[in-house]
Amino acid sequence: MKRVVVLALASLLAVLAACCPPERSLRPLETQPTNRAPEATTPPETRTLRVMTHDSFAISDEVIAAFEKQHNAKIEILETGDVGGMLSQAILSADNPQADVLYGVDNTFLSRALDADIFQPYNSPLLAKIPDNLELDPQHRALPVDYGDVCLNYDKGWFDEQGLAPPASLEDLTQPEYKGLTVVEDAAQSSPGLAFILVTIGHFGETGDYTWLDYWADLRANDVLVAVDWENAYWGSFTYGSGGEGDRPIVVSYASSPPVEVLFAEEPFEEAPTAAVIGDSSCFRQIEFVGILKGAENRDLAEKWIDFMLDTTFQEDIPLNMFVFPANEEAALPDVFTKHAVIPQRPAEVDYAAIEVNREAWIEAWTEVVLR
Repeated sequence: MKRVVVLALASLLAVLAACCPPERSLRPLETQPTNRAPEATTPPETRTLRVMTHDSFAISDEVIAAFEKQHNAKIEILETGDVGGMLSQAILSADNPQADVLYGVDNTFLSRALDADIFQPYNSPLLAKIPDNLELDPQHRALPVDYGDVCLNYDKGWFDEQGLAPPASLEDLTQPEYKGLTVVEDAAQSSPGLAFILVTIGHFGETGDYTWLDYWADLRANDVLVAVDWENAYWGSFTYGSGGEGDRPIVVSYASSPPVEVLFAEEPFEEAPTAAVIGDSSCFRQIEFVGILKGAENRDLAEKWIDFMLDTTFQEDIPLNMFVFPANEEAALPDVFTKHAVIPQRPAEVDYAAIEVNREAWIEAWTEVVLR
């Protein structure tokens, strides 16, 4: 009987062995050992986007790094001097562009850039967040990124000590009590200097009983001082900027200068020590633009970069780096700007095309009246 049971068990085992695979084949398929090498993958190539700009361009390294990481790109910034020099270089190299994108042309040079036909249009979806009054090119070849207002600034402490009311308008500067108190920049050599003669052109006009040149003749008679550039005017002649070494408590500067004074003060201020005169048409709004250059090697990446420049990450980094205002209305301003900056509601208006046509003639006429 035992022999029969043993034979039966042997037969059962033989049947099981025949109908089932070995034990190791019962493992899940993904855990099966293999000697095959993994397939090689080629990482996507990092592309370089070249951005031509002026020497005043500044943005945080981490903001640029965020774009580079998101788009597997490298941003190469090409600084090329002041705005005029940058634009001339871009025009001269139009057939073989040195960059994909150009940033920093403002409305005093915009017409020259558009007439030279160096940009290709791009209707960024982020333009929906930019105010219409900043969009000067309906073909979207140049898209607004930021703006700043050139205005008269004055030293609050100086006027308090003298018991004299600070100026409230352009006309005040020609009055006897303000004689010898104002310093401006040379319009032929300085961007704010040029902007301020545009203020006077927009405010007083070129024709009529009292023109912008009449105003400058009165300023000269009231002992206006002309400095070569903003640095010499603000840090050399302005009473506050020079630490009291200067003798001019009124200077042509920016509406953003008061919050900058607070930001870099050695001791905290409850209020800004300087203020801007922002009466009707007493400031000129400089708007800076970005555009994709014709012949750009990386058109698709250039579009992404422009979208990035117009979006809030980049826009909110602008005020504390370039000390101007972001164009995107949804960009939050830093506290020092919200507390101490005032944005002029009615800046002087001078058509950007008229600026290009008349710039040199206006500068020559100003030079004749003020400096000769």
